Amino acid sequence: MEPMQEPITGSVLSGTDSPIGALSQFYFAFNRRDMNVMRQNWNQRECVLFNPLGGVLRGWSAIEPLYMRLFNGPAKVYVEFFDYTIHIGGDLFFAAGRERGEFEKGTVKIELAIRTSRIYKKRGNDWKQIHHHGSIEDPQLLETYRAAVFS
Repeated sequence: MEPMQEPITGSVLSGTDSPIGALSQFYFAFNRRDMNVMRQNWNQRECVLFNPLGGVLRGWSAIEPLYMRLFNGPAKVYVEFFDYTIHIGGDLFFAAGRERGEFEKGTVKIELAIRTSRIYKKRGNDWKQIHHHGSIEDPQLLETYRAAVFS
């Protein structure tokens, strides 16, 4: 399977009845800091998030505060999903690829490069996210990012 290079940016909000639509909804919510749309993207009954800063969050009650802090905090983060493949099996699909983007906080700007996977489960006619794993493979980038986030 050839990876898709056309990035998913979330520039358009589309329906979540397709994998591309569900992924687009996530990036729309993330890049616009839209908590209402973010809530719609996640399956709040069962979900887990592993983020590049070392956190393992289980359940929406643990994940939601992370997005609230990010969306209401001083940092601005933009990411787009590219170099990805989508794999569908029954009522699950996963997307595996990379994110590129930018973190900005005050005068600090960091170009991001994150390996990313997302798993979605079909709920009614819509795909809902149940798992996200993001990791920064470059140790120096991870150290710089951590220092900027926690400063």
